[in-house]
Order: sequence, then structure tokens, then C-alpha cells
Amino acid sequence: MTGDGNGIPPSAVLGEEALLVKVRADRLEGRTIAFANGCFDVLHVGHVRYLTGSAAQADRLIVAVNGDASVKQLKGHGRPVHVAADRAELIAALAVVDYVVVFHDLTVHRLLSILKPEVHCKGPDYTIDTVPERDVVRAYGGRTVIIPGNKDHSTRNLVAQVRAIENG
Repeated sequence: MTGDGNGIPPSAVLGEEALLVKVRADRLEGRTIAFANGCFDVLHVGHVRYLTGSAAQADRLIVAVNGDASVKQLKGHGRPVHVAADRAELIAALAVVDYVVVFHDLTVHRLLSILKPEVHCKGPDYTIDTVPERDVVRAYGGRTVIIPGNKDHSTRNLVAQVRAIENG
């Protein structure tokens, strides 16, 4: 594997324009695109299972990572634990992930409208009816898939456990 010595391909974490170029090239080669998104503040096995299931839905997997301001707004005080660049690098290091992009909007509606992935993947904490981006995906002809699993793992609970240990 080429890269910068840390095992992460140099093209894995991309800006939006570079990502669009990659997606266009993949589509010209007949590849399909799956899209997953999240904060991925403290990586845990639930994230890995979600992304592994998402990767199985298409030829390429794009993971959109929330920027720091949106994580703070969505998750509250003390979050994110890790800055966006670090979270993106961690996600990019996963073998099932092809491309990572950090987005700074509160939702991925705009990014989905631009990329138009064939499959938009959400985790088991959603149902098809509760996916906020469902109408956006449907409007361009994509499909939404709920990746099965349980919700036994969460960053919120993991952070609470660490804080409890710290406080003795």
C-alpha cells in the first residue's frame, strides 16, 4: 500500500471537489457508490459493524464525517472528543472504507444531492421512516438501507464510562 508511512492511502481523506472527481471516475468504470455518515467521535465496534455492512452494499464506500461545529451542536458540551481531521483519519484507516470527506453542514442533505450515491446507509438506530435524508435520496433515485445490528454500543455510553473511571 502506498501512502505516507502510516498505512492510510493518500487519497482516502478528500475534499468535496476531489471526492466528486473520484466518484465520477468510479461511475465511468461501472462502480456503484454507498454512502454512510456520522460523527465517529470515539470509534467503537458498533461503528465498525455499521461501516462493514455499508461497504457490502456497493463497490465503493464513502464515509462523511461531521465537522467539529456540527458535532458540538448535535452532541453537546465536551464533544467532539477528537477533532474532525483525526476522526477522518481513523475512519480512513478501516479497510472497508474507500473515501472519507469531512462535511460542515448540520445534515448531509447537500452532500447527498451532489454525490447521488446509489445507496445511503444508516445504522440500526433508524428505521426507513425515521431517516432524515430519505426524501433527498428518493428524489434522485437512490435507495436507503438500514444496516442491521443492535444499539449496544454508543459513543455517549463509552464517554460516560471513561469519565466514571476517571472520577473513581
